[in-house]
Amino acid sequence: MTTIWELDFYSRPVLDEANKKRWEVLICESPLNVRTQPDSLFSYSEFCLSTEVNSVWLRQALERAIVQASKPPDKIRFFRRQMNNMITKACEDAGVPVYPSRRTLRLVQWIERRMQDYYPTLPNYQAGGNPSVNLPPADPQPLPDALIGEKWAIVTLEVAAFADMPEWEMAFGEAFPLDMAELTPETPIPGLIIFSSRALPLAAWISGLELAFLKFNRESPARLVLETGANDAWILANLPTPQLQAEGDRFEAAKQRANQLHFVAVQSDPNSDSFAGFWLMQELNLA
Repeated sequence: MTTIWELDFYSRPVLDEANKKRWEVLICESPLNVRTQPDSLFSYSEFCLSTEVNSVWLRQALERAIVQASKPPDKIRFFRRQMNNMITKACEDAGVPVYPSRRTLRLVQWIERRMQDYYPTLPNYQAGGNPSVNLPPADPQPLPDALIGEKWAIVTLEVAAFADMPEWEMAFGEAFPLDMAELTPETPIPGLIIFSSRALPLAAWISGLELAFLKFNRESPARLVLETGANDAWILANLPTPQLQAEGDRFEAAKQRANQLHFVAVQSDPNSDSFAGFWLMQELNLA
C-alpha cells in the first residue's frame, strides 16, 4: 500500500534566545481513504535553530522521522513554494521522491491547530500569521487531445454515500475521511463526472497529477478548471452558454455549503457500474 507524507518546514510564531523566530519541521502521513483514522497515522515534529536552517538539517530530520516510522514514504508532498529548493534537495538527498502539492489536507489542519492551541502556550510566543503562499493564477491548459471526454455531468452525492467507497470498483483514485471536513451525513457533495471512451487512459493521466481542486472560472471564457501541483491548471470543460454557466454557479454554491469538499470522477459511459477514476478533493486556504 502506498504511503504518502506531507511536509512543512518554516518559521513559527515563537522566538528563540536570540530573538529570532524558531523554525520547525512538521511531517504527517496522508489519509488515503474514507475509513482511515487520521489520529492513527504517523506524525513527526521537531524544532530547528534559526542558525541551522538548511537542507542538511532538514534531510537529517527527515531521516530521523523515517527511523521512527520504520519505513520511508513512497513520496512526500509540500505546499510551501517559498521552500521549494530546500525541501526538494533535502528529500532527494534522503532518497524520497518529492512533489509540490496543494493536496495536504491533514498537514494544513495540523498547522491550524498548532497555531491556535500549541504555539500560544510556548515561551516567547509572538502572535502573527505566516506569509501567504498563494501564487498568481495559472493560465489553464487544454487537456491532451486524446484524453478529452465526450460528455460530462455535474452531480451530487451525500456524505453518507461515501461510506462504501473502499468497495467501489475503480482503477485509480484517492480520498480521505469525510469527518475531517466536519459535515453531516446528509450534506450533498458536488462533483464532476467525465464520460470518455478512453476513460482508463484519462484516469491514469489524471492520477499522475497532484490534484488540488476543481473550480468554476466564470471569467470569459467560462470553464471548469482542475487545479493541480503548486500552480498548474487544466481545462476540463468549457461552459459557453448561460445555462451551463448556471450549472457552474450551482457547483460552486454546493462546494461552499460542503466546506469546499467535492470530487472528480471518470467513467466510460453513464450506465457504467464502475469508475476508471474517482478523486475526493477539498479546496484549501493556503494563505
